[in-house]
Amino acid sequence: MDIVFADRAEAGAMLAERLAHLRDPVVLALPRGGVAVAVPVARRLGAVLDVLVTRKIGYPPSPELGVGAIAEGGEPVFDHQLLRRLGLTAESVADVVADERRELARRVETYRQGRPLPALAGREVVVVDDGLATGGTARAALRAVRAADPARVILAVPVGSRATVEALREEADEMVVLATPEDFRAVGQWYERFDQLSDADVLGLLAEA
Repeated sequence: MDIVFADRAEAGAMLAERLAHLRDPVVLALPRGGVAVAVPVARRLGAVLDVLVTRKIGYPPSPELGVGAIAEGGEPVFDHQLLRRLGLTAESVADVVADERRELARRVETYRQGRPLPALAGREVVVVDDGLATGGTARAALRAVRAADPARVILAVPVGSRATVEALREEADEMVVLATPEDFRAVGQWYERFDQLSDADVLGLLAEA
């Protein structure tokens, strides 16, 4: 089914209904856009909401092209097939990884201000983003969460590429995706309003939750 959401809040409210069977989960949002989706999810479930910060590892000549990603508490997760195609190795992008680790640490401090992540061991954990394109940051996030020994990991997104959704199924115990359009090109095309969020926006949403 193809859906165009008015905005992230509407998408989150619709996603929350599909997650209403969960009892006492921890909801982790991938900043920045995932936070706006996760707020109505956490509110509907009466759940703890926090962020799990991720960063894309970009191809040096064209940083928008992701060759991997890293999540707080986890190790870099690379697309090794793409690295080989570009004639790169994990070692050859070590400087990019170091830069992204620094930015990741800055965002963790900005968003969490010294608080640790909620305890995840033995809990159901819902990882929320606003959509799945290549899935690199979601994969890194899921692996970082898995390393914390949760009872179950659920990946919940309003919309995603069909190929990416299928590729990520092995990373999560459950996938909740509202729409996987055939002509998926970018996450933003499935939202009427898809504003870029700032750090201040994220902090405001977390305070609201």
